[in-house]
Amino acid sequence: MTNDYPLYIDGKWIDTDDSYEIRSPATEELVATVAKGDVTHVDAAVAAAQAAFDEGTWRRTPPAERAALINTVAEGLAARGDELAALQSRENGATIRITGALHVGLSAAQLQYVAAIAQAYEWETEGPAIEPVPATGIVVREPIGVVGAIVPWNIPLLTTVWKIGPALAAGNSVVLKPDEHAPLLPLELAREFDAAGLPPGVLNVVSGDGEPVGAHLSGHPGVRKVAFTGSTAVGKSILRQSADSVRRVTLELGGKGANVILDDADIDMAVDGALFACMANNGEACEAGTRLLIPSSRRDEIVDKLVARASTLRLGDPLEPTTHVGPIISADQRDRILDYFSIAADEGATIALGGRSPAGPGFEKGYWIEPTIFVDVTNDMRIAREEVFGPVLVVLTYDSVDDAVKIANDTNYGLSAGVWGSEARALEVARRLDAGMVWVNNWHVIHPAYPFGGYKESGLGREGGPNAIDEYVEEKFISIDRSGGIENKAFAIVIDPAS
Repeated sequence: MTNDYPLYIDGKWIDTDDSYEIRSPATEELVATVAKGDVTHVDAAVAAAQAAFDEGTWRRTPPAERAALINTVAEGLAARGDELAALQSRENGATIRITGALHVGLSAAQLQYVAAIAQAYEWETEGPAIEPVPATGIVVREPIGVVGAIVPWNIPLLTTVWKIGPALAAGNSVVLKPDEHAPLLPLELAREFDAAGLPPGVLNVVSGDGEPVGAHLSGHPGVRKVAFTGSTAVGKSILRQSADSVRRVTLELGGKGANVILDDADIDMAVDGALFACMANNGEACEAGTRLLIPSSRRDEIVDKLVARASTLRLGDPLEPTTHVGPIISADQRDRILDYFSIAADEGATIALGGRSPAGPGFEKGYWIEPTIFVDVTNDMRIAREEVFGPVLVVLTYDSVDDAVKIANDTNYGLSAGVWGSEARALEVARRLDAGMVWVNNWHVIHPAYPFGGYKESGLGREGGPNAIDEYVEEKFISIDRSGGIENKAFAIVIDPAS
């Protein structure tokens, strides 16, 4: 594994005049240098992708053979699991507890799953007879063309395979733009596809700034579908861009997950689950459970247990297996979180735990935020409405289940939610929550066979699940007329048959 990463365009590794330094958010040590692309590289990548699509080798490859290549890549990722997990922890600060299972392990499983559904997918379906013509109809599912994929820094490999897995399985060509803070695993994935024999131009990777590189890709006239994971603000911008060319989009955006503890819940389990929901991946997850709703009648009991358990979380080196919470991705993001702490205090929220950037031994370098819990929070506060993206949990109280549902749904987001309690009651509440994913007595249960995505401003479309390939195909209806002579044709209704 090299420490210098070029761009990947048209099957070639391309160096650039400018580059990024990827430094560990825990130690600020240099991890790698990465080529910094610009809009000319995007243009070249889109041109290569279009040429590969037009030439047609990959899209004409039988689905079973495309699936076999994707499986080869999945096996390559799995074989390098420990190496890639450590690289991810060094790059973005996610703990080694998370990177092995979620970032790498689930990514390999996702590719294997999409390979399996590609082999069973109905690429062509004959429909019912069309009477009284008579005629038959065929529905053909074809690749869209060039797909632009843009992924974030928090879980970059999984968000990448969610997009390029089904896109490639369907026969499309792809231009991938990884986030400039965490491009290493997407580039390592390109190495795996290259080694597996993917034809040149079918997959291209251009690292660069969101502005202008990401914006140029998402608005490029040669791109027919954009798949984006990131902030709601950028997602809205991409949606506006797509209107000019009626470009298809999949958007997986922000969240402010409501986690409801019912009064009959196992409180000890719910408290541990609430901390897992919020603090996993250092709290840098769009589907995190960042709003904890607890019954007013048990407020003191639950808060006391929550603070006691959260006090045992170990903040530190993400490569150390005993670490629960690692560093924040950057100084800018750390400072943004600290600004939210000031805003929350001004609005009347109380810090029950944490609320600082720690100093002292082990924290001399890097970007750190203590696991933090706010109480005395109301749902109109910015800390309860805006995505903080860090290890920050806000606690709200409710008086009735109807009240809990109202608070939970009072948000612009709708990505994730959770309910803790007896299964029957919790499931009833889960059905009432406006979220694309609701976990009962657990959180962060993500599986390739189930869709990932949200309601409202949390996005459009779904990633993963049994219908993942549908997001990357066009449906074509072909009608075959079998009515015989001209006098039997449908157009005889309007035009007299020729004599």
